[in-house]
Parts: sequence; C-alpha cells; structure tokens
Amino acid sequence: QVQLVESGGGLVQPGGSLRLSCVVSGMLFNFNSMGWYRQAPGKERELVATITSGGTTNYVDFVKGRFTISKDNAKKTAFLQMNSLKPEDTAVYYCYMIPWGVPGKFWGQGTQVTVSS
Repeated sequence: QVQLVESGGGLVQPGGSLRLSCVVSGMLFNFNSMGWYRQAPGKERELVATITSGGTTNYVDFVKGRFTISKDNAKKTAFLQMNSLKPEDTAVYYCYMIPWGVPGKFWGQGTQVTVSS
C-alpha cells in the first residue's frame, strides 16, 4: 500500500522557519515529479514547489528565495524547508508524488502550518 506521510507542521511566528518532511512507503522512490501543494481556508489548493528524480526543482513565485525543496533517496523522503514565513503562508501543506510507471498521483494527509504572532 502506497503511503505518503507528512510531518513538521506547526505554529511559528512571522519570520520563523519550519521544515516539512514527506516519507514514502509501499513503493520505490522513483518518480516523474514530487512536491508540495498548500490549501488555505476558503481557497483552492495551489502548487508550491516540485522536484524530479534527477533533482531539478521548481518554485512558484511567492516562495522563491524563501522555500527550498530537497530529497533524500536513501530515506525515501522529500523535504520542504520554509524560511522567512509570513502569515499568508498559513495553510495545510500536502505532499504528492507521480511515480514512474504507476498511473495516478498519490497524496499525503496534509500537515497544518500556521504563521501567527
């Protein structure tokens, strides 16, 4: 059974940092794309950052320079390092994975990030 499990969310003050993790189990850590979306209350889910198996990364404009996506193949884990957090970054963050040779897109359960003083 394929599972993506996020962790690392929480409450942080503006300007603070958090590191999200997404551990993959039940399948090989080979993928076309893996990354993070987020969804704030009353808003659509939006893409934040992506990474390929080869390590190519992409970011949406509103997180460039503040967030960094990375992966550890041995641990089958993707990370999202979030620095200089702003109140507007408050959302549930979801990890996803589009594996090689397996149809579909797999999602984690989400982890809440709240940026507030």
